[in-house]
Amino acid sequence: MTENKYARVRLISKPGNMLKTIYTACRTCYSSDSPLNIYDCENAQDKEKMLKLIKRVISSGHYSTIEHIQVSFAISNISRACSHQLVRHRHMSFSQKSQRYVKEKGQFEYLIPETIEQNKELKEKFERFMGEISDFYGELTANGIPAEDARAVLPNAASTSMVASLNLRELIHLANLRLCTRAQKEIRILVKRMCDALIEEEEWLKEYLVPKCERLGYCDEDKSCGRKAVRG
Repeated sequence: MTENKYARVRLISKPGNMLKTIYTACRTCYSSDSPLNIYDCENAQDKEKMLKLIKRVISSGHYSTIEHIQVSFAISNISRACSHQLVRHRHMSFSQKSQRYVKEKGQFEYLIPETIEQNKELKEKFERFMGEISDFYGELTANGIPAEDARAVLPNAASTSMVASLNLRELIHLANLRLCTRAQKEIRILVKRMCDALIEEEEWLKEYLVPKCERLGYCDEDKSCGRKAVRG
């Protein structure tokens, strides 16, 4: 499947004062002044001064300071297989299209993995099989089987949509893990589009929303793609 057929992502919510909020959290930890005074102080208007402190604090591993930033994304056109991987991340909130309450009408939407799509014969078989599943699902619901039970036949390939929210610390963690070339391609594309949407408005985050090897300077995976040297 070509990349433009994968996830559709839009950043729908973020703090308008992201830098200032993080700066205030950072300064509060090391200042006798009140957070309100820090937030209103002159330095909190200077982007370069704020970034300098924020980068120093983050590089020291003081990640609680970035947990105050919550962002939300509208996500569609991902497979259930992809969403199952995404919901494994503990510090995220999800509101996902329900297969229990939303009854499929006609052929349900699905995503074909790229490795299957590249094989013409297997792709045709895959599409026929999705049609057979759709027909049987329709037969079940037509005979009074509720959608919550008929959904038992729907595959991991079935598409889904959701609103997903997470704090900045978790987004950095998500990017570090899921932008790795060892992650499945579909979720790599999803997370890259989430990161790109935020970077478009907060360019300073570009250095953090990267595969973990870029931040570590080495690869700590059992099997390396060769992008970085393996930790000795």
